[in-house]
Amino acid sequence: MEPLRHATLPAGIRSRMVEGINGLTMHVLEAGEAGRPAVLLLHGFPELAYSWRRVMLPLAEAGFHVIAPDQRGYGRTTGWNDAYDADLRPFALLNLIRDQLALLVALGIARLHAVIGHDFGSPVAAHCALVRPDVFRRVALMSAPFAGPPAIGAAQRAPVSDIAKDLAALPRPRKHYHWYYATRAANGDLMAAPQGLPAFIRAYYHHKSGDWTGNDVFPLKGWTAEELAKLPTYYVMDIAETMPQTVAHAMPTPQQVAACPWLTEEELAVYAQEYGRSGFQGGLNWYRTRFAGTNMEMEAFAGRRIEVPACFIAGSQDWGVQQAPGALRKMETEACADWRGTHLVPGAGHWVQQEKAAETVALLRDFLAQA
Repeated sequence: MEPLRHATLPAGIRSRMVEGINGLTMHVLEAGEAGRPAVLLLHGFPELAYSWRRVMLPLAEAGFHVIAPDQRGYGRTTGWNDAYDADLRPFALLNLIRDQLALLVALGIARLHAVIGHDFGSPVAAHCALVRPDVFRRVALMSAPFAGPPAIGAAQRAPVSDIAKDLAALPRPRKHYHWYYATRAANGDLMAAPQGLPAFIRAYYHHKSGDWTGNDVFPLKGWTAEELAKLPTYYVMDIAETMPQTVAHAMPTPQQVAACPWLTEEELAVYAQEYGRSGFQGGLNWYRTRFAGTNMEMEAFAGRRIEVPACFIAGSQDWGVQQAPGALRKMETEACADWRGTHLVPGAGHWVQQEKAAETVALLRDFLAQA
């Protein structure tokens, strides 16, 4: 696999392959000079290291060595198995932490100034800081609140499974997207999207963004089918629909696409190119671990808090903030010992570092500069 060479990759961001990373050859984007305080950026689903393209250079200009890998299962990183029936243990949280530690060793970095995670990268970043605070010395979480490590016995059961029957029994039968993403059919559904892969990714990004007017976010009262059914269908889907069918209802108009400054057609082509080659199964395997008891080792940290400085950044129109009732407050008051603030960026949806890059950079720079 070759490094990423694309016209939309900003000048000053370097792409390279790093071998010997916990069984992987990892694709990494970098900005800024090695030897400076290092910042590690961890993407989510369906994202890539490329998803940080709008914040990397400004952070480098602030004096940091900025590193963004394609995580296990994504993009140009190789060495993982995409078979549905393959062992899921390589995708367990503790092994994802090992991936990042191995990358830092390969880069000659003993300690990070900060680890920053978005979407599914947020729990990885949180657990990095939880498990190895000597290496990951501060953490910024984005779009997915961290409610703490699993309690003893909790990692062996999936709350989404517990609620599935109640969701299916609603007058408008529903299913949780975690459950759908864990099915054997999900990767094939996404790859064979009737509207085509670029249009599917466009609709998915639009549906969860601040550009979609239906993202009017409010706290849910609890983990019940009736409350979860208030979430948009990209989180709690109509039971008979695939994800491509779900987001097709929110496909932006040609005028909206042309007016979208944070995801141009050329940038969208990068996502379509990368996922068209790799498929989605690697990222979907992260969801599957939640149903397989794969993260039981994390129960060893039950009751432990993140001790390093921590903050949270998300869009004000990001349902990811509220999709797990009570998680935001628990993160702010229990899961983190040194809480530095919650920041909801006006006008942004789920893809805050892409939709509102300047605002995100300003918040990160302030957090990274704090004592």
